[in-house]
Amino acid sequence: MPFPKGLFYLVQLALFLGQGPSSGEAASLPTRADNSRTVAPANCIVVKPSGASASEFTSLQAAVNSIGSSTKPACIFLNSGTYNERVEIKVKAPLTLYGSTTDTGSYKKNTVIIQNTLGSQDAGSLDASSTVNLRSNDFAAYNIDFVNGYTAGQAVALTANGNKTGFYGCSFKSYQDTLYVKAGWMYYSNCYIEGAVDYIFGNGHAWIGEYHIYRHPRSDQQSLPRTSLESQRTSDVPVQHSDKCCETRGLLTYGRRRNTFENTGAGADTSQRKYFTASDKALTKQDLWGADFKWYDASY
Repeated sequence: MPFPKGLFYLVQLALFLGQGPSSGEAASLPTRADNSRTVAPANCIVVKPSGASASEFTSLQAAVNSIGSSTKPACIFLNSGTYNERVEIKVKAPLTLYGSTTDTGSYKKNTVIIQNTLGSQDAGSLDASSTVNLRSNDFAAYNIDFVNGYTAGQAVALTANGNKTGFYGCSFKSYQDTLYVKAGWMYYSNCYIEGAVDYIFGNGHAWIGEYHIYRHPRSDQQSLPRTSLESQRTSDVPVQHSDKCCETRGLLTYGRRRNTFENTGAGADTSQRKYFTASDKALTKQDLWGADFKWYDASY
C-alpha cells in the first residue's frame, strides 16, 4: 500500500496537556550522547551574537549566505546566545548546524535560541513567518531552539521543506502552527515541541521519536497536532511505545491506517475510540522511507 503524504510516526511520546515542562511529570529522555559541544567542530563556520572576529559572523543568515553556490559539505557552529532573526536556508551543499551545549543528547541544556515574532497573516504566508525556513536537502541541526514569539494566530517556528533533514536535541516553540513539516523525509529525535493549535502539520514523511510535546491549555480544546493535509484527510499518524498516548473518551482519529502499537498508560486502551485500532506490529523507518532509510544520525 503506498503511503499518503503527511505521514508522521510518533515514537516514545511524552505528552503534556495543560502542564508546563517543569511540572515534575516528565519522564527523562534517553540520552544518546552525554558529551558537551561548546567549541566549534573543525572547519565549521562560526557565529557569535557579539564579539565576533573578522572571520566570524554575528547572524546565522550571514553565515548561510557565505556558503554561496558551493556543493561541498559545510557546518556552522552557533555560540551561546539569542539570535533575533528570520533565516532562510537554501543551499546546494549538505549543511549541519551545531548549537553550543553541555549535553548533546537532549534539548534541555540548549543555549542557542533563534527567534522572531512575525505572524503568518502579517508575513503573507506560513513560510514567510517562519523563524527558520529550510528549503534545502541533506540538512541536520543539533541543539538549537527555534522560537516564534507571536501569540495572536499562525506563526511558524520552523518550516522544513527538504529531503533527508534531521533535527536532534532541538526545541520548537510557538502558539499556532509551530512545526511545519512541509515536504520531504525528516527525522526528529530527543526534541521538544510546544504550541496551542496545529503545532505539527504538513505533508512530509516525518519520524518523530523520543520527544516531548507541551500543549498550551485551552478550555475549548483537547487535541494532538493537526495531521491532515491542507483541505484533505489523507494523513496517518501511527503512535507507538508511548506512555501518554491519547484521550480515552470519544472519537479520536489520526488517519486511515491502523495506528497504535504497544502504548501504555490511561490512553492506551482503544476500546472507547471508534476507528482507532491497534496494529499487529511496530512500524519502522524502512516502512516510512523505503530501502534508502539509513540517512539519519542513528546515534540518536
